[in-house]
Amino acid sequence: MIYSREVEEMCPVTQGVHHGAAAIPEEAKWVQAKEVKDISGFTHGIGWCAPQQGACKLSLNVKEGIIQEALIETLGCSGMTHSAAMASEILPGLTVLEALNTDLVCDAINTAMRELFLQIVYGRSQSAFSEDGLAVGAGLEDLGKGLRSQIGTMYGTLAKGPRYLEMAEGYVTGIALDEDNQIIGYQYVSLGKMTDFIKKGDDPNTAWEKAKGQYGRVADAVKIIDPRQE
Repeated sequence: MIYSREVEEMCPVTQGVHHGAAAIPEEAKWVQAKEVKDISGFTHGIGWCAPQQGACKLSLNVKEGIIQEALIETLGCSGMTHSAAMASEILPGLTVLEALNTDLVCDAINTAMRELFLQIVYGRSQSAFSEDGLAVGAGLEDLGKGLRSQIGTMYGTLAKGPRYLEMAEGYVTGIALDEDNQIIGYQYVSLGKMTDFIKKGDDPNTAWEKAKGQYGRVADAVKIIDPRQE
């Protein structure tokens, strides 16, 4: 340890009472976190890349400082999906501190890790008040039965109005309009369900029909338009 001359010449003054770090909630316990191994919890972080053309939602399940589970969901950048594939291999097994300094090239994933780190070390995790935390595998629950990310894609112009392209239910095939050309519902096909039907032996046309659905007052529509073609 090297001290400056100014510090060397100071007279010692005893520090007063110090109670340590404030306790944070972790998996239904109050913990004075002093080391990385003191950190446990399940939480999420949202990140974005430098040009802000892509985004990432990162979910980590941390037990005693070690990442046991990682869910990486990306949007808006094809290269980001490849970095996400790397992240799914790299992140499990690292400490939350190591995960701040991986060699992932994607800014969005790194930014998501930073935001997640801030939440988890301040006790703002999703599992803060869940006894024993969330089981490894909880990340998959965010995806639902078909293990697909929840995606919404909407487009609109002043000249031609809105277009629903992708909803949580699936790929939008038709937008239902009333007599004033206002949207009153939509038709969709769940591509995840369709793929599962095909895997189970259905032909594509049958799978398409079985995976179709609608929402809103589609039956009352004056016309239904294809949002990608009309």
